[in-house]
This record gives sequence, C-alpha cells and structure tokens, in this order.
Amino acid sequence: MQLFYHNQINDTTDECIFDAIESQHIVRVLRKKEGDILWITNGLGDLYKSEIIHAHDKRCRVKIVLKQFYSKNRNYYLQVVIAPTKNLERMEWFLEKATEIGIDEIIPIFCDHSERKVLKMERLEKVIIAAMKQSVQYYLPKLASPMKFDEFIKQKFDGQRFIAHCEETTRNSFKNSVKPEKNIQILIGPEGDFSPNEIEIALKEGLLPVTFGENRLRTETAGIVAVHTVALINEI
Repeated sequence: MQLFYHNQINDTTDECIFDAIESQHIVRVLRKKEGDILWITNGLGDLYKSEIIHAHDKRCRVKIVLKQFYSKNRNYYLQVVIAPTKNLERMEWFLEKATEIGIDEIIPIFCDHSERKVLKMERLEKVIIAAMKQSVQYYLPKLASPMKFDEFIKQKFDGQRFIAHCEETTRNSFKNSVKPEKNIQILIGPEGDFSPNEIEIALKEGLLPVTFGENRLRTETAGIVAVHTVALINEI
C-alpha cells in the first residue's frame, strides 16, 4: 500500500485538498488521475480510502469513501529525549529510523556540551512524516519543541526514566533495566556527553543511569539502539 498524509482530515471530512507539493507528487510523479484510489492517514490512527475527483498538480482534490480506525500496535509509550547532533543529517537519520522502528515522542534538548543550538523543526517534521508513510504506519510520532536541559528535567513522566551517559560511574544495562509494557523515557546526550552537573541533576530527579554496552556510540546511534531495544523487549 502507498500511504499519503493529510493532517486536516477527520471524521467529518467528505473531501480534502492536498497542498501543491503533495499534489505535484500525486499527479506529476505518480501519474494519478480522476477515479484512482488513494489511502490517507491523519497520523492519529485513522485510515481513509479516498477517490481522486480533481487531479490537479497544485490542488489535487479527493472524496472520502471509507474510514477505518487502527489501535496502536505497541503496548508501550516511548519518549526519546535527545540532544541534536552537530551534523543535522545525523539527526534526520535518527528520526527516520526511529519512526520506522516505532517511537511515540521525540524531545530535542540543548545541553551544556551541545554544539547545535538551532533546529529547523519544519524540516525535521517532514522527515518523520515521510518515514511514517514509507513504513505504512497510521500514527505520527510527536516532535516536541526544543528546550534546555534545565527546563526539561523538572517535567513529570509516568513510567520508567533513564539517562544514558559515558561517565565511569555505576550504570546498569539498558536492556536489562527496561520492563515490557511500560512507558519509557530515555535521555541521550550530545557528542560531548552530558556534563557531570547534568548527570547529577538527572539522578536527583530519579532517572536511572544506563549504558548501551562497552562501545562508545554516536548520539544518533545510541538513539536507535534505545528505540530498537525497547521494541525487542516488547515484541510479542
């Protein structure tokens, strides 16, 4: 199935119009025409069967002919709190692969050792949408607005909370600490790791220190390892 995304579609929608970029892709690239069927999701678990009624390459219009709702196929909620990488392409790679594997929320945080302090959120959102469509999922992961470490760490989370760092202190194995069917929050630092002060603050807030193994991983690699580990532990 080829999946399309439209964030304005809902239970009351009879017709919808795609923007110029998506319309051009549908009409010019895929050569879709009036009468062809498109499958659309709103990223909220809904799947809509639609029929093209006006194949215009700037305003492709469809009518809804069938609606289906799908419950999430994961029995856990995964929130990855990650420092953006200096190379933005590495951050985009993480978002793409994490979405394909299965993630619910990404929160970018700026830390003491962060080299990147600015993010193009619209660009990152497009990466997540494309990955959702490519992997044929009906739930769009939430990309939260970036925040500073000190702002984030005081927030509450109902579930297991972890911080992965490289300091030579007592740390548990992440894969041995995660429990199945639980909400998970995992913090992953920048290329220079979390500062000792940030680690101390996190531990005082109740986060458990963990490691992904003996090898030192890049930020984006650590993020993928975390997402995949949680997915495997919850595999049915």
